[in-house]
Amino acid sequence: MSATTVLVLAGATGCSGSSGSQDPPVPAPPMRLVAYDGCDALLDGLRRATADKVGPYGLTDGPPMLALPEGDTALRKGPQSAEAPDGAQGSPPQHSTTNSHEAAADEPDLVKTDGRRIVTLAGGELHVIDPATRKVAHTLDIPGPRGLGPDGEGQMLLSGDRVLVMTQRSMMIPFERPPAPGMEGSSKPVLPDEPVRPTPTTRLTLVDISGAPKVVGTMTTEAGYMDARQSGSTVRVVMQSRPRIDFPTRDGRSDGGRGEDEAVEANRAAVMKAPLDAWLPSFQVDGGNGGAAKKYRPPCDQVSRPASYAGSSMLSVLTFDLAQGLGDPQAIAVTAEGSTVYGNGKSLYVTGTPPQPYIPMPRRSSAKPPEQRTDVYKFDVGGKGRPRYVASGSVKGDLLNQYSMSEHDGNLRLATTTSRFDPGNRSSQSSVYVLAQNGARLDEVGRVDGLGKGERIYSVRFIGPAAYVVTFRQVDPLYVLDLADPRRPRRTGELKIPGYSAYLHPVGDGRLLGVGQDADETGRRLGLQVSLFDVRSGPRRLDAYRLPEANAAAEFEPHAFLYWPATGLTVIPATGARSGGGEALVLKVEGDEVRRMGTVTHPKDDGYGRSIQRSLIVGDTLWTISDAGARATDAATLKASGWLPFG
Repeated sequence: MSATTVLVLAGATGCSGSSGSQDPPVPAPPMRLVAYDGCDALLDGLRRATADKVGPYGLTDGPPMLALPEGDTALRKGPQSAEAPDGAQGSPPQHSTTNSHEAAADEPDLVKTDGRRIVTLAGGELHVIDPATRKVAHTLDIPGPRGLGPDGEGQMLLSGDRVLVMTQRSMMIPFERPPAPGMEGSSKPVLPDEPVRPTPTTRLTLVDISGAPKVVGTMTTEAGYMDARQSGSTVRVVMQSRPRIDFPTRDGRSDGGRGEDEAVEANRAAVMKAPLDAWLPSFQVDGGNGGAAKKYRPPCDQVSRPASYAGSSMLSVLTFDLAQGLGDPQAIAVTAEGSTVYGNGKSLYVTGTPPQPYIPMPRRSSAKPPEQRTDVYKFDVGGKGRPRYVASGSVKGDLLNQYSMSEHDGNLRLATTTSRFDPGNRSSQSSVYVLAQNGARLDEVGRVDGLGKGERIYSVRFIGPAAYVVTFRQVDPLYVLDLADPRRPRRTGELKIPGYSAYLHPVGDGRLLGVGQDADETGRRLGLQVSLFDVRSGPRRLDAYRLPEANAAAEFEPHAFLYWPATGLTVIPATGARSGGGEALVLKVEGDEVRRMGTVTHPKDDGYGRSIQRSLIVGDTLWTISDAGARATDAATLKASGWLPFG
């Protein structure tokens, strides 16, 4: 099939800057997925795509990027917590849940609770806490690799009595580089100038916690873990893998352009001989039922490619029903790059940046830099079985994170920053796009340009038909956009204040809480700043709390943020010179004010405070979690009521 469908930019009548004018729409590259006609066609396409990206020392593209992540009533009432129905027998106490982007799509984290149990990862072990007795009820060593995400301990999802733990280890493969001229007789290998490529080893471990925890299933793969989403007991796991090819570069020479050309040709020849298994990732599953482990790969008829280019990497989406255990992951795949995952329970979106072909020297220095572009792939995950690819699209610029995307009334909204590099000058601007599904395409139907000229996006929040975008260079413009008419989105307000908000959270009654950094007039950061905004009409800041020389984990990890709507309790783990290593800052949002209640700390080790990573509410108790243990604190008085050390 040929790529003849062009992504049409239709009805883009948003504003640009203060004048309301806008550059005419520029057609984006063709963007849709096409299937391969069998395994032979798939292998041929993968070989050709990979050969185009081969340099003298192997593949020129880098290792996979790991992801280390509605409705009108959300802004009026604030996020809802999990609570027991009135009069329910044996129901758990009211409790908070993971601070996920969408309520219908739970996100992996290092702490989970169902109100009866608190489950957390620390030191390579799974700890099950009984919040009623305030004891560590069970501890289980998690086999396999450790490390995943910004906290480095792994991530997990909880469904009933099943916990799915995701961990990953990057193994360094010592690729040799050809010896320099005159050093051919040296027996010592010479390492490449660029970083050594890691080969990830990902492990999913399914644990039953109905009694003493026990492992009931595992899955291992060399593919790299990106992210996952859970709806009910169904989990979708997104993986990224790269070709596993033994390049013969150790036998080549790099004495000038001719030597490099010969090495490139030798590597391309190796690519054209590689079998299909060099690209298709394998997933080895041990169902824990005593039988032999089984190996699964994406079927050839479940692999697609973008119509506008051929990729050499493999983006896979796996499906598991935790209630049934681990079995066939029902993998589907796209030969493309992946970087950001967004899901809302019905749809799963994965974005990526198209790879670039290898350009030899000296043409590399004179080559025109590629235009910044983000490709978007949409999958239907409303059922329990294998996901179904439905559409693809493309927008200019780069995304900040998953909060730069949101689906509303069937349309996808995205906020991106585009940078232009001119001689002696660097400029940037941000845009908000609205994409509507048109068959197998996500077509642009509206956009707003000209946000934060010369700046970049620091945070985004879509709530119902509205968007809130923060850009920053020296001051913090908070833009308010009305997206009620997707074909005529418009900017309705702007507020400039010192500093910026790196995370925005709705707290009810038309208010937003922003967590970020205070700054002086030059843009120099001064410390943690928590701002309360009224965004019902023209945006204005109602109040702010500042903690000099401090940073908050919520600035880059929203899972570290806790807001309890019932009381306005807000907990933000912070680190800095004045906190002795780490503390949980406890604030209260009441009316138009942000009031400091106090702090929670964990026992010190060698004079340094234990860094608190997460916090949650169970009943009337605030629980804070660090790698050293869990602390129970009265949520109303902040009086400590128990310390549970791990180990």
